[in-house]
Amino acid sequence: MKDKQAIISQIVILLSQLSETEDEKPTAAITTKDKPVEMLTVKECTEIIKGLSEHTVRQLVAQDKIPYIRTGQGKRGKILISKEALLAYFNKVV
Repeated sequence: MKDKQAIISQIVILLSQLSETEDEKPTAAITTKDKPVEMLTVKECTEIIKGLSEHTVRQLVAQDKIPYIRTGQGKRGKILISKEALLAYFNKVV
């Protein structure tokens, strides 16, 4: 399980670096290697944010409003969302 978390953390770091533009500063997720990144499934996202439905989470992903990683192949792959990114999105919206 720790190996999976380490791999997911590395993937998140690499994706964050790819999505950065030259004038942006690196995010905290990139600079802190000690802190593991907690990734949530769509169902776990609904448990963290009360009143949030799975459909809404999938819509936010489809509209690129929250960053995600799709594991597996094609549309059947599991969607994983950073807990930090999810909470940041809803703190920004409220």
